[in-house]
Amino acid sequence: MSRYYRYRLPPWCRTWLIIIERCLLPVLIVQCLRTLFFPTTLDVFLLGLFTGIYVAFYLEWI
Repeated sequence: MSRYYRYRLPPWCRTWLIIIERCLLPVLIVQCLRTLFFPTTLDVFLLGLFTGIYVAFYLEWI
């Protein structure tokens, strides 16, 4: 089984991956601040989801 390779994707899909990767850190910071000041179950869930996606991009799993 081959490893996932993002550069084999179509150009439009690579463009969306780059946009999501660049916008994720500011969204993660805002969500972290929101969770610190107004903690709800949904905020904690979203913070965990965004953190997981950010780590996946950082470790190049996506």
